[in-house]
Amino acid sequence: MKIKSISLALVLFISSQGNAQSAKADLPSMAPLEQYLMSDRNAEIALARTAAPESISGNAEILILTRRGFETAVKGTNGFVCMVARSWSAYSEDPDFWNPKLRVPICYNAVAARSQVPVTMKRTEVVLAGGSKARFFDAIKAAIESRELPTAEPGAVAYMLSRQGYLNDHVGHWLPHLMFYTPQTDPKGWGAGLPGSPMIGFEHTTEHSTVFIVPVSRWSDGTPAPSDEP
Repeated sequence: MKIKSISLALVLFISSQGNAQSAKADLPSMAPLEQYLMSDRNAEIALARTAAPESISGNAEILILTRRGFETAVKGTNGFVCMVARSWSAYSEDPDFWNPKLRVPICYNAVAARSQVPVTMKRTEVVLAGGSKARFFDAIKAAIESRELPTAEPGAVAYMLSRQGYLNDHVGHWLPHLMFYTPQTDPKGWGAGLPGSPMIGFEHTTEHSTVFIVPVSRWSDGTPAPSDEP
């Protein structure tokens, strides 16, 4: 597995440290909203469910993107929340920040949903209100500093096991993986990023959190994932 590609492959959700020069997209502003929406409601629900095995996503709450923001399309019973994230879940230096092609299925457990879903909702609210990327990040930073947005809690995990997702123009769907969210801590304390470790971690000082990523061997449908990607 080419672990060095992770910082670019997962820049959408975990860091702005990716190799921006390697990516193709770098739109200066938001494309027309229609390009980010999925016209088929059922198709978006189905895509969201591919983030995790059916035993998890089959009973999860499903959020879909509308002109008014993310809304509940299916009520769940197991505490998980699944959705298809769009490009503005990225960080400021990500060249795919406005890329309308991105479709990233993700399922949060109940603990992760308490912090990550409000962040996604807020980001989407700010995007739909218009404005530059700089104003967008100023608004998010202010919401975090005022504690309008909650921080990550121990026990927060997200599944990203969809082989149908599209992370960015450089890696496509990349590899299936789990993401763990914690209050800010030194990733090396978890062994993340050390030689031979399967785990990588990123600290987000602004959000007072750390995210850990662990690639896994199978997609959500149970089929084996490749052990290496170009």
